[in-house]
Amino acid sequence: MNGNSTAKVRVEAGGRDVVAHVGLHALGAFSDRLGLGDRFSEQVPWTGERAPSHDRCKVLTQAMLMLAGGGEACTDIEALRSQPVLFGEVPSAPTLYRTVRHELTPTVVGDLHAAFAEARAKVWARSAATNTDRPVVLDIDASLVQVHSENKEGTAATYKGGFGFHPMFCFADATGEALAAILRPGNAGANTVTDHLSVLDEAIGQLPADVATGHHDGDDPDLVQRPLLVRADSAGCTHGFVWGCQARNVGFAVAARRAASVHAAISRVAYTPDAWTPGVTQTGEQRPGASVCDVAEHVDLADWPTGTRLIIRREPLHPGAQRSLFPSLNYRFWGHYTDQTGDPVDLDTTMRSHAHVENHIARLKASGLERFPFTDLNANTAWLQLVCWSADLVRWFQLICCHGTIASAAPKTMRWRFWHAPARVVTRSRQRVIRIIDGWPWADAITNAHHHINALT
Repeated sequence: MNGNSTAKVRVEAGGRDVVAHVGLHALGAFSDRLGLGDRFSEQVPWTGERAPSHDRCKVLTQAMLMLAGGGEACTDIEALRSQPVLFGEVPSAPTLYRTVRHELTPTVVGDLHAAFAEARAKVWARSAATNTDRPVVLDIDASLVQVHSENKEGTAATYKGGFGFHPMFCFADATGEALAAILRPGNAGANTVTDHLSVLDEAIGQLPADVATGHHDGDDPDLVQRPLLVRADSAGCTHGFVWGCQARNVGFAVAARRAASVHAAISRVAYTPDAWTPGVTQTGEQRPGASVCDVAEHVDLADWPTGTRLIIRREPLHPGAQRSLFPSLNYRFWGHYTDQTGDPVDLDTTMRSHAHVENHIARLKASGLERFPFTDLNANTAWLQLVCWSADLVRWFQLICCHGTIASAAPKTMRWRFWHAPARVVTRSRQRVIRIIDGWPWADAITNAHHHINALT
């Protein structure tokens, strides 16, 4: 019996004609096919007398590849520099640092946002997840990011006793894209109306023109071509935010907070069996013990936009259940305000899908969000945008070029199965060929992705 977990080999440096990160090359080829680098190049001005040796579009797109591959600091770009066969000339870590620190000013980042929106419109026109006439659902949420240094500008103590940033995001539910992100200090309020509306406006600005039309502040409702719905947890349960949504012709669904009026409304129906309708799961199957009720007629909604409803869901109380809107030994009560029409059960199911936002934030935290490598606030703000752009590029790639489990795989799975696949370099008919090693279980997924990339026009 042999208990060794590895084969006995001799390890030496100096290997030739071998490469790693073959999947990252596919991601870069997809970015090139979208013309993302060219769009970026037009937005970053030269800061010297002559053109830089590395076009800033290449610096940014290769930084996005590095983040997708698991990098979290400028020095991690060196992993790509050793493979010119795949990535050509890759900028050094100091070049990437100088680009983010000195050249990505707030104005430049804003211009890059607009360029990224053009590429997004191109992707949305191709993806079955977005090229529909269904309402576009946006999700807003914030998350704490711990920073272990007091020297970073814009950080502060958090309400959980930590220290760092408290960024706020707005995601597209259908794709998981981070449409907008605002870097805020750790002590920033969770229910700040200004921040909620700012991140919503940035997200609307990232949507294709036919989707965003009619959804800017003060637009005529008749201009709307495609409905928008924004969801938020109880931090978005403020009159300022919901009225701001109405001013943008955007529907809302926000989790309800504990209040005497809500408590009184639930008490009127809590023990009336006929008032409740059986609740369902996300797949439409009946959930045992769950039920839903519209209590709008039992609560004063005079301060809310016309048509606002309060939908309450109750489920059997279980150990460890979170705080309920109504004290009960048998049920946990949870609810949300919304201006949407339709069956309360369907509205409840739609609102509960807001939980997807936790997966979106987890994906960002696994792709560079948990480390801000600069002391300057503007540089860390630009870094946050790079993290979001990288994550969005990966989601586009999965939507358009991948199938099966790879199309929805988490960042760690993508790295293990796809991004870091090894291969051998051969020359055939005066053409350089990358051959994935024999037996790699996901080789077909990589080659199929290249077929999809080549088919893009």
